[in-house]
Amino acid sequence: MDAAATAASPPRPLQTIREPKVYLVGRQTLVPEAIDRFLGEHGLTWSTDTEVGAEALAEMAGRVCYMSYGKGRKTNREFLEHIVEVGHGSVLEHGVWSFLFTGVSRSFTHELIRHRHFSYSQLSQRYVNESDSAFVEPDVIAGDPELDAIWREAVDASRAAYDRLVAGLQGRYADVTDVTLRRKLARQAARSVLPNATETKIFVTGNGRALRHFIEMRGSEFADVEIRKVALQVLEIMRREAPAMFGDYEVRTLPDGTVAVATQHPKV
Repeated sequence: MDAAATAASPPRPLQTIREPKVYLVGRQTLVPEAIDRFLGEHGLTWSTDTEVGAEALAEMAGRVCYMSYGKGRKTNREFLEHIVEVGHGSVLEHGVWSFLFTGVSRSFTHELIRHRHFSYSQLSQRYVNESDSAFVEPDVIAGDPELDAIWREAVDASRAAYDRLVAGLQGRYADVTDVTLRRKLARQAARSVLPNATETKIFVTGNGRALRHFIEMRGSEFADVEIRKVALQVLEIMRREAPAMFGDYEVRTLPDGTVAVATQHPKV
């Protein structure tokens, strides 16, 4: 879209989002040949009853610490639940999963990236046109007509300013012959007026221990409501994905109707 078209385009309906989405997009697999070679070369026998690669790898790593292959706790769940009980959290770092979070705000990602043991790839506002982006509205604002009107007015004003700035900046950079570069230069300056409510998408990879920390910190009743929603979705997925690592969490309803998580084994 050129500058003139951007300036002349009619106002677009405001798209709002109330609920984030979490997609589990990647998990680990084993290399059976290498595992069998290790066991054979060391005169060991071992098999696990889990089909979850990350759980098997965490068990294998834990058994290295004690050289307990074929000894002690027999099932994967027994072994990993004991690991959680005694707080041997480093073993859980060998299990890794990848997620895609959508329908989340820039406010959310500002908090999320404080979890430094995750790896991130986020939508770029320098390359992606935000003219048609959606915005994440907090429930407490959406539920009040007067506050909702104030919020919508502010968001619409920022959207209009962004469009005008992109149009004007592309004119300022008219001497830049590379069209992609010209758009990037315009968008990277114009984005400064976009609110924290602007919807974004972020790809996140983390290990079992880092995910437990995220769930405990952000699933807490003291966490921001938006990030708590994501933490609860991550927990729901991980309870199904790796119950031996995440089966100790409980979800409880708070007086305001929202939910929070708790565990008897924090800070593993």
